[in-house]
Amino acid sequence: MNMSPLSPVSPQHDFFLVRQPILNREQRLVAYELLLRGTAQQQAAADGDAVAATASVIAHASDVGMEQVVGLQLAFIGVDAVALMSDFIRFLPHHRVVLEILSTVRATPALLARISALRQEGFRFALDNVACDTPDVQPLLPLIDVIKVDISLLAAEALPGLAQMLAVSRKKLLAGKVETPAQFEQCLALGFDFFQGYYFARPIILSGKKMSVSELAILHLLELIQGEADNREIEHRIKHDAMLGLNLLRLVNTPAIGTGARVETLGQALLVLGRRQLRRWLQILLYVKPGAGAQGTSPLLQLATTRGKLLELMVERLRPGQQHEADIGFTVGIMSLMDVLFSMRMSEVISSVRVSSKVGDALLLRHGELGQMLALVERLEQADDGPATHAMLAQLRLSDAELRAIQLEAYEWVNGYVQGLSHAAH
Repeated sequence: MNMSPLSPVSPQHDFFLVRQPILNREQRLVAYELLLRGTAQQQAAADGDAVAATASVIAHASDVGMEQVVGLQLAFIGVDAVALMSDFIRFLPHHRVVLEILSTVRATPALLARISALRQEGFRFALDNVACDTPDVQPLLPLIDVIKVDISLLAAEALPGLAQMLAVSRKKLLAGKVETPAQFEQCLALGFDFFQGYYFARPIILSGKKMSVSELAILHLLELIQGEADNREIEHRIKHDAMLGLNLLRLVNTPAIGTGARVETLGQALLVLGRRQLRRWLQILLYVKPGAGAQGTSPLLQLATTRGKLLELMVERLRPGQQHEADIGFTVGIMSLMDVLFSMRMSEVISSVRVSSKVGDALLLRHGELGQMLALVERLEQADDGPATHAMLAQLRLSDAELRAIQLEAYEWVNGYVQGLSHAAH
């Protein structure tokens, strides 16, 4: 697999990017790990030629712009010894990336000297999948900033001892493959600084849980919009919730909307926004908790809106011109995490707000075209590039290249639009 590390990735090397969130102790998004996924044949080639695979990631990130892929967050990129010794590593923006040294790397004198030189240029390093103290770990420790532990490779009782041993190094500790709230709580108690995994998107069902007044107010407004109520009725409902009204006025006076003129009344605001934009803002606002700080870094907000935009763009790709169907796709994506948001069963969420059978079947059963899209997006989040994932792509008539284009557009939209809206809500 020969390619220039600076050239755009050519069509014959179709792949899609996977970005997996990394959170801090306050459960705020601080970074993404970037992974490369493609067809089984391409993945086998990448596994046999890791430097070419890394070159592909770097070339792609350079081609589309790191900001489009990860926004304001850092990007963790896995590198092996060959990649570290190669010249193309310098084409990464050192202030935006953390180079994740793979566990296969041997700490030779030449490699240690290379890492030291790259550190002087401003690069930061993480050590991947540390499970014990080895002859290769000790020489690398002074040169790295983050130690990553894949907790799925360890028995739960072995983790405290390893964490205690690694704490002596005074490096930041990253727990990888954290998939349950219980695992997160254990790693938090053991002093880990960062967490990678989808524990934050796992629903914790609280018996008898009810939605708050503000959440119900937003859902009732969404029902009015769905029922095509007139603006006076919608304005009347918003006036009954002072915080909603304030947030709406803030929203229309932000650069994200860009009206140019100052909007002073709710009536004007509704006219400026339009129904489609208002519905989208209300759906996103459900994930924005009052007083919680910079919500653009909320992982649940980012994940829900990314799902929504991905489904919307997939529908637009498959059904050009059918904007109503694309809007339904966005709704399915953003509603898919409301069981997590509300700590309720999805069936209870759906019974609280009227949705079509198409939306309900997609959310509850993953049935229908929208259900297939949602199931595909969930597999992509887990970096699952197995035969079942590619069968789903084929069934939806999407190529790897089309999926990659959709992902990049969705990431860019979420990075900009959601941050603008969340700031307007404070």
